[in-house]
Amino acid sequence: MKYCVLIVDGAADWPVKEHAGQTCLEAAVTPNLDKLAKKGTMGLVKTVPEGMEPSSAIACMSLLGYDPQVYYRGRAAIEAVSAGVPIGEDEVIFRCNLVNIQDGKMNSYCSGHISDEEAAKLIDALNESLGSENVRFFPGVGYRHLLKIKGHEETVNALCTPAHDISDKNISDYLPQGNGSEFLRKLMQDSVDVLENHSVNNDRRTWNELPANMIWLFWGSGKIPQMPPFSKVYGKSAAITSAVDLLKGLGKMMDMQILEIPGVTDNIDNDFIAQVNGGIRALDDHDLVVIHIEAPDEAGHAGSFEDKVKSIEIIDEQVVSRIMAYKNDDLRVLVMPDHFTPVAIKTHVGEPVPFLLLGPGFNANGARRFTEAEAKRTGFVIEEGYNIMTTFVE
Repeated sequence: MKYCVLIVDGAADWPVKEHAGQTCLEAAVTPNLDKLAKKGTMGLVKTVPEGMEPSSAIACMSLLGYDPQVYYRGRAAIEAVSAGVPIGEDEVIFRCNLVNIQDGKMNSYCSGHISDEEAAKLIDALNESLGSENVRFFPGVGYRHLLKIKGHEETVNALCTPAHDISDKNISDYLPQGNGSEFLRKLMQDSVDVLENHSVNNDRRTWNELPANMIWLFWGSGKIPQMPPFSKVYGKSAAITSAVDLLKGLGKMMDMQILEIPGVTDNIDNDFIAQVNGGIRALDDHDLVVIHIEAPDEAGHAGSFEDKVKSIEIIDEQVVSRIMAYKNDDLRVLVMPDHFTPVAIKTHVGEPVPFLLLGPGFNANGARRFTEAEAKRTGFVIEEGYNIMTTFVE
């Protein structure tokens, strides 16, 4: 048996009044997903346990078959694993976004999706001006980076808010609070002087693009969680493709092979065909492949109904069609978002998400389309999200 997991990140949504009360999945033209929905088993799964934040770290950990209430220790630590950044006993790690602030508000949590090359130059400048033996910045992908702090372990206790949770809001209400926050707030404020007139930002203004004029710190972690290999827990060798360090970090922690496929990005400019073809090829050497596509989530954070629908339609046309064409009668497929990212609020919520199981052992249960409402209508609910993987591979 071969297994393919397709994570359509953040694709689930709420009905949007301005678009005939449809969700993005309902508005999208998805003949391939709908065909699979009619043939397979659909339902809802709760990927975010009660009392936990509705982040991709927690939701994807559940989706991949690990209980976040047991293994989750903070998102930045997972991303550090992907980046190869060690965390010492007296060190803590934070996600460090390059953001754009205008008139005291979070204008863009991603600085208009700044490029890797531009961001790397800004991270170098931050290290030169603010770095020391106790403070070091590490470049990541696009706007997503890391900050490691030594000798200030109290900072991990600060109450920090993710940048994408406060789009268009006054940042003064969401700066780090509590024990350890003073050190973080000073770094964030000092970054303004470093970034404001950097040549990268001057060039971006010339091109009418948003400058990255501040860092935003959140998701602090102190330790890297120890997780048993996927092959040991589920008896399957696995590989994963993703554009983001979070999924790569989870994959490494689960001892999956990380597929490095040229052209894979975190947005709608992703080379969807290259990503799915690379994922399918991995099934020659592995039992299971995870194909994680970030584009719908980014559109949700941007509040763009149109881009989210477009990304879902591209996934249906270019990705799902190729999975369907895979010539193996013993292929099982799991398709699902990890969480909701409603365009109305531009951030995540922890509601149960729709899932689709297809292949040997899974029978049609009445769904007509791959949508939130159709999944709910089946009445099939998996309460503990990490059990979805057991259901899939048993």
